[in-house]
Amino acid sequence: MYLLGLSCSPRQGGNTDLLLDEFLRGASEQAATAPIQKPSLDNRTTIRIEKLYASDLNIQPCTQCDYCATHGTCNIQDDMQILYPKLLEADGLVLAAPIFFMFCCAQAKIIIDRCQVFWARQHYLGQELIEKGRPLRRGVFISVGATHGPKVFAGSQVTMKWFFHTLQMQYWGNLLFEGLDAKSAVLDHTTALKEAYGLGGALAQADGAQP
Repeated sequence: MYLLGLSCSPRQGGNTDLLLDEFLRGASEQAATAPIQKPSLDNRTTIRIEKLYASDLNIQPCTQCDYCATHGTCNIQDDMQILYPKLLEADGLVLAAPIFFMFCCAQAKIIIDRCQVFWARQHYLGQELIEKGRPLRRGVFISVGATHGPKVFAGSQVTMKWFFHTLQMQYWGNLLFEGLDAKSAVLDHTTALKEAYGLGGALAQADGAQP
């Protein structure tokens, strides 16, 4: 199982970054201790984890040039060309991004927008994005907002729904916390890190059933 974590906060070591680390730790440790039931190509007791910081990547915004609609690739030569194959290879994708102005931060949105190329392959060119028979791929959204209210994460969750759908992933779970603003404030939260660790472990143990 290849699990890709995208830390999209502009500040490393912040709340979403710490939650992502704990999620990945839970996935790694649970996979390492799980008993092997039987030999299988879909066995999820081994896991390869990679974490990338969006702030370390040189990614330009989508220009809506429509190159992807006719070619199935993106014409912009930047670090998305490194990220594209990883997004297709990943069995699990965890995108961690804080809320800015009631929406996920720009570092996350720029990556999502540039995934228009995957939508174009499927809907304009009729190409297969993921090979048939591949085990179910899963996506998780981790986010933190400084304010409180019923709609703090609403806009971002709609976007994540269609982002994961475009990647042919199941929107498998959320980890959302309000009222966390100061850097590393999540360390004082009574349950957040424990919840992140547990959800990571659960993802590592999710079965490899086909969609």
